[in-house]
Amino acid sequence: RRYVAGGQCKSTARLEGKVAIITGANTGIGKETARDLARRGKVIVACRDIAKAEAAASEIRAETGNQQVIVKKLDLADTKSIREFAEKFLAEEKELHILINNAGVMLCPYSKTADGFEMHLGVNHLGHFLLTFLLLECLKQSAPARIVIVSSLAHHGGRIRFHDLHGEKSYNRGLAYCHSKLANVLFTRELARRLQGKSQRRAEFTANALHPGSVHSELVRHSFVMTWLWKIFSFFLKTPQEGAQTTVYCAVAEELDSVTGQYFSDCQPAYVSPWGRDDETAKKLWSVSCELLGIQWD
Repeated sequence: RRYVAGGQCKSTARLEGKVAIITGANTGIGKETARDLARRGKVIVACRDIAKAEAAASEIRAETGNQQVIVKKLDLADTKSIREFAEKFLAEEKELHILINNAGVMLCPYSKTADGFEMHLGVNHLGHFLLTFLLLECLKQSAPARIVIVSSLAHHGGRIRFHDLHGEKSYNRGLAYCHSKLANVLFTRELARRLQGKSQRRAEFTANALHPGSVHSELVRHSFVMTWLWKIFSFFLKTPQEGAQTTVYCAVAEELDSVTGQYFSDCQPAYVSPWGRDDETAKKLWSVSCELLGIQWD
């Protein structure tokens, strides 16, 4: 059990006066990440399902005694919702110190977002790409700040299929998830490169990605087979609390103050696939993402 649990974040860093946003924080590792950060400072729980989010936030407030656990509506499958979330946040908050792009979908039957993007790519990559873009100036003004992107070991099986990004020619939901997780790694890599280039002090802005481990959570709910396997082999899976450790580590660990563009697993650097280290693909994905979202991000 101890081996399965993996690495643990041992940082006791406090976040008084700081603000963190966590997407998809109403369940699973997102909720456990919110629970941990709520013991340290102010947390914005950004979720599509407000009822579930309020229930999770209420539980966290009661347990931690921190009333600064605030729920905000965010549907990453709809760019209108993302823009509305960012607009309201920027109107109400002066600073943002930690942005955790945690929410995700997995093994969805073929479907598209409100904007016509394939669901895995749209939610896991493009939604978080747009959210980060809209909040970046606030992060810069609040520096030092951190952007944490929850990817997966599954990125090893991914490829960026520019000729069929939305799976209209061929679609496999397992591969679609892998492709989106590779997009997370490439986005992190290119974002870190661009932030480093514009910052005179490397520690001002950092962007890191991570693999949380195989976690017993609701993420596999779209697959009957995976749900069944998850139940059978639950002893060999991390609990959501164990799965949240690397996310928390990337968000608060003092030793990562000047570390950027890296990929972590079990609270330590991990191997990135050759495709996840391809700078040309990262640059092209950045350009294509901007085009799809109708934004200019130089």
